Amino acid sequence: MPRAFLVVMDSVGIGGAPDANRFFNGDTPDTGANTLIHIAEACAAGEAEEGRRGALRLPVLDGLGLGAAACLASGAQQVPGFRMEQPDGLWGAATEVSPGKDTPSGHWELAGLPVPWDWTYFPETDPCFPDFLIEEVKQIAGVDGVLGNRHASGTAIIAEEGARHQKTGWPICYTSADSVLQIAAHEGSFGLDRLLDLCQRLAPSLHRMKVGRVIARPFTGEAGAYTRTRNRHDYAITPPDPTLCDWVQGAGGAVHAIGKIRDIFAGRGIDDVVTGPDRELMGHLAHAVDGAEEGSLTFANFVEFDSLYGHRRDISGYARHLEWFDASLPPILAALRPDDLMLFTADHGNDPSWPGTDHTRERVPVLAAGSCSGQIGQVGFVDVGASVAAHLGVPAQGPGRSFL
Repeated sequence: MPRAFLVVMDSVGIGGAPDANRFFNGDTPDTGANTLIHIAEACAAGEAEEGRRGALRLPVLDGLGLGAAACLASGAQQVPGFRMEQPDGLWGAATEVSPGKDTPSGHWELAGLPVPWDWTYFPETDPCFPDFLIEEVKQIAGVDGVLGNRHASGTAIIAEEGARHQKTGWPICYTSADSVLQIAAHEGSFGLDRLLDLCQRLAPSLHRMKVGRVIARPFTGEAGAYTRTRNRHDYAITPPDPTLCDWVQGAGGAVHAIGKIRDIFAGRGIDDVVTGPDRELMGHLAHAVDGAEEGSLTFANFVEFDSLYGHRRDISGYARHLEWFDASLPPILAALRPDDLMLFTADHGNDPSWPGTDHTRERVPVLAAGSCSGQIGQVGFVDVGASVAAHLGVPAQGPGRSFL
C-alpha cells in the first residue's frame, strides 16, 4: 500500500496571489509580495550575507520544480541562482480562496476544507481587546489587570513588559494581524500550568467569536534576558467539517503529525505528534520515512521559516534556513519507497523584504517527489488534500480535485 508525506514549508510563498491587493501589512497592500523570489534577488545582489554567501542555492527543491513553480505563480521569467531546466518532479502552484493569510486558513484548505467564515481580527488600537474579554482573562487568572493589550511582536512585548509582569503577576496579552490572542507569562513567577489553564479556559469564548487561536507563550529568564521556551501551546478552533486527516483515519489509516499540525487541527484526525525545533523535526521526518506504516499520512510543518525569519524580516536568516532545509532532503528522498508520495508546499507567504511584520498573501509551490513528474499548472489549495487522498486510495469529501 502507498504512504503519503505532506510537508508544509511554513510561509515559503511564491507570489502571484490574484487577490493580494485585498490583504495588507499596515497600509501597504500585499500586491507584488514574493517570498522566494525576493530572497533569491537579495542573495544574488549580495544583500543576504549574514552566515552565508552568494546566490540562493536550493538544488533539490529547484530540481523538483520550485523555480519553475515560482515563475508560473508570479509571471517572473527566472529566479536568480536557479536553473531553468525541465524539473524532475511534479510541480505547480496553488491558490488559496479562504479569507485569511494565516496558518489555520492555509492548513485547513490544504487539507481540503476552505474556511467557511470570516475570522475575527482585533483592531490596531491601544487597547485592542474588548473590555469583556479582558475581564474574563482577569477572572480566570485571579488578577487585577493585564499588560500589553495591543498589537506587538512576541519577543518585543516580553522584553518591554516582562519585568512589570514579574512584579505584578499580570499576564501579557497581545495580538497580531492574525486572528489570535496570545498570552505570555513567566514559567517561574506565573507558572506554566497556570498559563496553560488560563488559555484553555479562555479559548471557548474566543472560538465563539471566530478568533482562530489562543496561544500560550511561556518564557523564562530575567529582565534584559528573557527567552521564550518550547512549551508554547496553541488552542485552535476545531475545523467545522472533516479534513484530509479525518478522511485518512476514517479509511483506517494512521495520521502522524510533525510540528504544530496537531495544534492547527485542534487534535482532530491526528493519531500522534512529535514536536521541537525544525532541525529535530527533520530527524522525525526521516524516521517517519523509515518506519511509517502502509496507508498512513505523515503531515509535517516546518515553522521556523515563518517564526524566526519571516516575521523578523531577516532575509539572510530565511535564506540560510532554506539552504539548510534543501541540504537535508537527499537522504530522506532516497529512502522513499516506490509507492510513496512526498509533497512539499506552503500555507501562505511571509516576504522578509516586505514592509511590516505580517504574513503576505501569495500563491504557494506544490512539489511532489515519488513516482510522478510533470507540470500540474495552477491548482487550488484544496486540490492538495484531494490529491493526497487519491494517492492513498481514500475517498475525498471536500471540493478539491486530484492533480495526480
